[in-house]
Amino acid sequence: MLNKKSIDDINVKGKKVLVRCDFNVPLKDGRITDENRLVAALPTIKKLVNDGGKVILCSHLGKPKGEPKQELSLAPVAVRLSELLGKKVKFAADPEVVGLNAKAAVEAMKDGDIVLLENTRYRAEETKNGEAFSKDLASLCEVFVNDAFGTAHRTHCSNVGITKFVNIAVVGYLIEKEMKFLGNAVDNPVRPFVAILGGAKIADKLNVISNLLEKCDTLLIGGGMAYSFLKAQGKEIGKSLVDDSKIDYCKKMIKKAEKLGKTLLLPVDTTIAAVFPDPIDTPIKVEVVSVDDIPSNMEGMDIGEKTAELFTEVLKNAKTVVWNGPMGVFENPTLAAGTIAIAKALAETKAITIIGGGDSAAAVNQLGFGDKMSHISTGGGASLEFLEGKELPGVAAANDK
Repeated sequence: MLNKKSIDDINVKGKKVLVRCDFNVPLKDGRITDENRLVAALPTIKKLVNDGGKVILCSHLGKPKGEPKQELSLAPVAVRLSELLGKKVKFAADPEVVGLNAKAAVEAMKDGDIVLLENTRYRAEETKNGEAFSKDLASLCEVFVNDAFGTAHRTHCSNVGITKFVNIAVVGYLIEKEMKFLGNAVDNPVRPFVAILGGAKIADKLNVISNLLEKCDTLLIGGGMAYSFLKAQGKEIGKSLVDDSKIDYCKKMIKKAEKLGKTLLLPVDTTIAAVFPDPIDTPIKVEVVSVDDIPSNMEGMDIGEKTAELFTEVLKNAKTVVWNGPMGVFENPTLAAGTIAIAKALAETKAITIIGGGDSAAAVNQLGFGDKMSHISTGGGASLEFLEGKELPGVAAANDK
């Protein structure tokens, strides 16, 4: 599926290797609160170190918008990576990313050494794919490895621009793994193939719905996006989230499913409340009603018990499941029941289970089901674009086999 050279196809001994990782981790008071992305990068880093490469790591963190911001420095990542690898990761603290510190650190490297550059988005050109920064990054290395699936759908200096100025550009183990799981699910699934879509924004998933209907056997729709579909069926949805500009699209998708002989399942009941919780985890009074009985002054915020049972029953027979987007406001304990039910059903199935990054990945991990899934994607936006059938520029830029 992925006809790109990987780190297994090259010899890096004695060579300077720049690796684009995804270290865009959540920080609180300078401490990393979720290190899944660091752990996901370790196999590639270890392989390159063990093969005698001089390993230079780079990543973005947050949105500094082209200027140095102390709170978005990658310094804490260097500390934690050193602990995880049991090996010193030298941090090159340059506000311009490729500055005197970085050049001196790279110059002094021995085989197997590791250097981490500062946040690539400290440079304004990064997100604009500017040539000067791409050349700066390329000047540090002889080999480029892209292992940042989370930004593979972006055309930036540190994942696409640099490939114009290095001869050897390959992908790492994480991108290989992501493409294998997502690629097989979409192009060669073990059937029955069930897709579950949730989350708030229907606009983000417009083309995903259309593409998945062509690939899957059953599509389950929950979360905030379900109410636009229910409205398209002529139901009263009260104050529930809705995208009125997409009602016709929802009608089209319902017709498309019928025409293709696919099952498109919507909620049959919903958990409603009078006002959205603020802050989001505030205790809240709810009731569960049929989707035919949503009062005009109430808001749907989670799938109901009958829907959870209906969806769970479908998942029991599935052989491949892709899930993107929670079933409700899962950050609130009272409104997490639907998302928990789906996560639990996936944890108990023998199917290949692929969680498509973003909120669904956060939900599965927070609820303690992470280790029961076949694959949890590290890229929300990238996995969505892949499920849409789009080419990912960060992957396309690597050398072909």
